Amino acid sequence: MREPEPAPPDLRKNGPVPAAPDTALAAAAPAPSPAGMRASDRDRDRIADILREALAEGRLTAAEHSERIDLAYRARTVGELEPLVGDLPAQSGPDRDRPAPRPGGAPPSATGAASERLVAVFGGSTRKGRWRVGPHTTAFALFGGVEIDLTEAVFRQQEVVVNAVAIFGGVEIRVPENVTLRCTGTGIFGGFDVRNREADDPDAPIVVVTGFAVFGGVDARPKRGKLLRDLRDRMRRELGG
Repeated sequence: MREPEPAPPDLRKNGPVPAAPDTALAAAAPAPSPAGMRASDRDRDRIADILREALAEGRLTAAEHSERIDLAYRARTVGELEPLVGDLPAQSGPDRDRPAPRPGGAPPSATGAASERLVAVFGGSTRKGRWRVGPHTTAFALFGGVEIDLTEAVFRQQEVVVNAVAIFGGVEIRVPENVTLRCTGTGIFGGFDVRNREADDPDAPIVVVTGFAVFGGVDARPKRGKLLRDLRDRMRRELGG
């Protein structure tokens, strides 16, 4: 006699069978939008450089530049920065992002502290005392003042660039008497006063002041009586030589 076939399982007892996860859909999940990423100091400085070039070339008026530069340094995300230069040509050229020269062929790991940014908006900002100078320092003063004193600073690379921007404000830079001081900045309805001088020692640090002043002032000069002692020995110790 033929055996009866077993009855199918009652799915109502255990509920519906769960479906297998769709790994293809999970893998295709969209990545976070770059526009929503947090902006870094380097992102803000890049936008500020493009705005500075646009002002110097006459693409922006002083009022337009002032408004955009203020928004750039207040921006929190990359998406807030890009519209500020959407109607301007991107900065280019062989000197962009070129590392500062290193004395004695020192390795990149010995080039010193990270770049620093000092901002004064309707206020003041000061950097002085014994501090390690990075290869690039940005000073931005808008209806305020920035003071940078390098007379007791520790130089861990031979060339230091200070990008100073003063809009209805002022940036004051003081250096030791025995370092080289050079200027590549511009005054637009303002003053960009840098006393160029070459140090006697070819191994002395080089401070290059660049940027611009609009209805403001940038002043850089040696501080009387302030000297860096034993330049070669100090640089060698800092670089681990």
